[in-house]
Amino acid sequence: AMAQIVDDVLVFGPPTPEAVEQITRCRTTGSVAALMADHHVGYSMPIGGVVAYPDKVSPSGVGFDIGCGNTAVRLDSPLGHVKANIAAIMDTIFDEISFGIGMKNKETVDDPIFEHGGHPAWDIAPAKTLKRLAEGQLGTVGSGNHYVDVFEDEEGRVWVGVHFGSRGFGHKIATHYIKAAGGEDGMHVAPALLDVDSDLGREYRACMELAGLLAEKGRKWVCGKVAHIIGGGVEDVVNNHHNFSWEEEHNGQTYHVVRKGSTPSFPGQRSFVGGSMGDKSYIVRGKDTDENKQALYSTIHGAGRVMSRTRAAGKWRRKRGRRILKKPGEISLDMMHEWIRPMGVQLRGGGTDESPHCYRRIDDVIENHEGCIDVMHTLTPLGVAMAGADVFDPYKD
Repeated sequence: AMAQIVDDVLVFGPPTPEAVEQITRCRTTGSVAALMADHHVGYSMPIGGVVAYPDKVSPSGVGFDIGCGNTAVRLDSPLGHVKANIAAIMDTIFDEISFGIGMKNKETVDDPIFEHGGHPAWDIAPAKTLKRLAEGQLGTVGSGNHYVDVFEDEEGRVWVGVHFGSRGFGHKIATHYIKAAGGEDGMHVAPALLDVDSDLGREYRACMELAGLLAEKGRKWVCGKVAHIIGGGVEDVVNNHHNFSWEEEHNGQTYHVVRKGSTPSFPGQRSFVGGSMGDKSYIVRGKDTDENKQALYSTIHGAGRVMSRTRAAGKWRRKRGRRILKKPGEISLDMMHEWIRPMGVQLRGGGTDESPHCYRRIDDVIENHEGCIDVMHTLTPLGVAMAGADVFDPYKD
């Protein structure tokens, strides 16, 4: 089945019981909810979940990586040049862009948002203390499933795609407001909610908006940097958050729509959705259909995990700054490289917890949403760069 109603929630793809249980719990405090085909369990609200609240905002719903999202840019570079030099291009990307935890950018990014009066949220106490951190981390990619990819599309054009969010700033803001909202520990807990019109609700929304801007500026900076490395000009930009809350109208009523690991996809709106390393990615566009309307005009954000990081990569512990394997995982580096080698992708970094074995196939996930989206462009990766296996990152989503 493409989509079915399970416990009053529109669910795309084969339902995962624990994730359905989570979204049902969120829906009892919201009005309408949906679950995308790339769904899996998250903290309190499942990844791939969408919930519309009439007058609440949920810091646990938006999650720890506020403004996490995808940006793709199309370059005017000739494909032949990029293919001939892809190994050197990926080396330079991996050298010049900061991958990994708590990283500071090697370059200072001057942005008016950091200037005096650059954003009203800087006056809010939790944000004020994080300004230096945000400034240092703008344009850093982080780790986990965050990446920089170089693609070719079906017409032989070159694209650059990136996936990351607001880094340490968003993580610390989320932590602060989840606690302030009385959020509990543990995965399967009730959503932490704030009244939109309360002081805390207004503060959180302002800080969330700021985190979203920082995330978007960071992604666009990285795309520009890669364009510069390749030597191409940017011809087109597709940008979306998939961990955020938006004020939207649905069925004549205003809602605060929280999407976690789900991309807004209104009729005609384009989104960039990424497969796992070495898999295809897509530029899709929202359709004007009843099914899309029922999905609160939302779509997938990627392929969706089927295997936890720990199950894939094993259990590690830190001893004097070194990682020591306590229990081996199910996926070896050999298995990962065997999967990717036939695709001819130049891979830099990447741990086994990000191996394609850990993800659904994106084509299946896209197919589950064909009533809601059209595929505009198919992006085949030439190069993939992500943080190395030995990098720890507390800020990943």
